[in-house]
Order: sequence, then structure tokens, then C-alpha cells
Amino acid sequence: MPEVEVGKITHYFGKASVAALELTAPLEVGDTIVVRGGSTDFNQTVNSMQIERQDVQRAEPGQQVGIKVEQKARPGDVVYKQEGE
Repeated sequence: MPEVEVGKITHYFGKASVAALELTAPLEVGDTIVVRGGSTDFNQTVNSMQIERQDVQRAEPGQQVGIKVEQKARPGDVVYKQEGE
């Protein structure tokens, strides 16, 4: 499936397994994302997303969101959205 870059990880909160993500493209709950970096490579469905601790269904470029991740993500990791689902 084609992938489109949607942003970069700016912080990872280990205890909560939440990644802070600065968006460069829209992202919605239900999208399938791929997180890639020097030692990171996993994909998952976005099950929940928050902006300043408020649940949101969609976020736009320029916004910073928190997403629950299934594996450790690192600052600088790039997040892609899988297209054509």
C-alpha cells in the first residue's frame, strides 16, 4: 500500500505508551500508521488520539497530538499513513 508521511514523533511517554506527534498531514482515528526510525519499525491502527488531553477523531497539519502506541517510539521517528485501504 502507498504511504504518505503525516508527521514526526517529538516525545514518547513510556509509562503511558503515548507518542506526541507533530502533524504535517491530516490524521484520523481508524487510520493505519507506520512508525519508522533508526531502530523503530511497526504499524498499527490509530485507536485514540488526543489534543491537550481532549479526545479528537481528526487532527489537521500543524497540530500536535498524542496517540497511544503499541511499541516504543522515539523522538525523530517518522509516521506514515497507509493509503488506499
